[in-house]
Amino acid sequence: MTTTAEQLSATTLLRFATAGSVDDGKSTLVGRLLHDSKAVLTDQLEAVEQASLNRGQEAPDLALLTDGLRAEREQGITIDVAYRYFATTRRRFILADTPGHVQYTRNMVTGASTAELAVVLVDARNGVVEQTRRHAAVAALLRVPHVVLAVNKMDLVDYAEPVFAAIAEEFTAYAASLGVPEITAIPISALAGDNVVEPSAHMDWYGGPTVLEHLETVPVSHDLTACHARFPVQYVIRPQSAEHPDYRGYAGQIAAGVFRVGEAVSVLPSGRTTTITGIDALGESVDIAWAPQSVTLRLADDIDISRGDLIALADDAPAVSQDVEATVCHVADQPLSVGQRVLLKHTTRTVKAIVKDIPSRLTLDDLSQHPAPGQLVANDIGRVVVRTAEPLALDPYEYSRRTGSFLLIDPADGTTLSAGMAGAAFAEAAEAVVTADDAEWDF
Repeated sequence: MTTTAEQLSATTLLRFATAGSVDDGKSTLVGRLLHDSKAVLTDQLEAVEQASLNRGQEAPDLALLTDGLRAEREQGITIDVAYRYFATTRRRFILADTPGHVQYTRNMVTGASTAELAVVLVDARNGVVEQTRRHAAVAALLRVPHVVLAVNKMDLVDYAEPVFAAIAEEFTAYAASLGVPEITAIPISALAGDNVVEPSAHMDWYGGPTVLEHLETVPVSHDLTACHARFPVQYVIRPQSAEHPDYRGYAGQIAAGVFRVGEAVSVLPSGRTTTITGIDALGESVDIAWAPQSVTLRLADDIDISRGDLIALADDAPAVSQDVEATVCHVADQPLSVGQRVLLKHTTRTVKAIVKDIPSRLTLDDLSQHPAPGQLVANDIGRVVVRTAEPLALDPYEYSRRTGSFLLIDPADGTTLSAGMAGAAFAEAAEAVVTADDAEWDF
């Protein structure tokens, strides 16, 4: 007889994020998902019911299941990213409930950076607004392969199909122009529970899945073994003990791909080549290792290797350069300016750098590029050219979210300034019709 634990261990995992404008109902949707899928403990529900009564509400405010900060409850808004873990018999979920205010767009970048699906909420009364376009752009920049448009508060527009159809058409055209590969529109009422977990009795004109049904069935691939093999070195192990007098190993987590004993590898940025003579995992020697395992590689030659170097297969190594062209989401309150000195953190490597140019800033209304803005301020999305003091081995972000991303950091106080994605900004619009399996993106 199969136990519940065994059933859950056999199910797949989906990481998804919610986004939308203020008061579009993100936290209510998340609360409804948790409540109706029986993922809320009794004491949690009792606490929410009591808090709702204290605020003069007769029915429990399900948004309080995620809005845990005192400031969030006082203002009725979401400020920080709230992570929630729940499961059904079909799939396990890690959910990031992100804020809706413009000044907290940077939090959405954090929540969506590892997401395989983004749920973008729209108030049916307001339609697609600037913040909706901003969140769609962030999802496209971060190469989130699946986007769900949840048209919320359909109960306040009498569940009218034309209202939903117009919003879905406008958003789908916009997101497709950004290269989002899959867009699914669902009409819902998070407050009433329509089409969240259970099908709505008020919208018989809609024949698609509920939100939960779509989350449970959307195809998700975690197979990183087909990707370019990349191993950022985190630590050099030299015990120099009586038992291991000559042991030299390079420890870290495999970012992508597969490594095998006997394979020729290149060490970047030096470009030196050698052969893998051994792989140690969990205290044992193995012949093969794959992402995202944490292992120690042993090499045939005593090459000068330190933290921050990247090991890749010799015939499939990324290009090494000191000039980085990328799109960044600026997340700091202080602006990013041309000529500014920064630190660039890429995987386990941090190098000095200077912002050589900011060619353009993205205008979200029409996706046009505002040329030569001179600087980027909080929540801006723009193109940058950065010159690093040392060569880096970056992949284009469209091929690898792990080795194609980086952070720009203030060297004075360690503040994160911008989250960067190397290479082209958006996927080609023509790619919007392909499926996630054909997109060849590394998630």
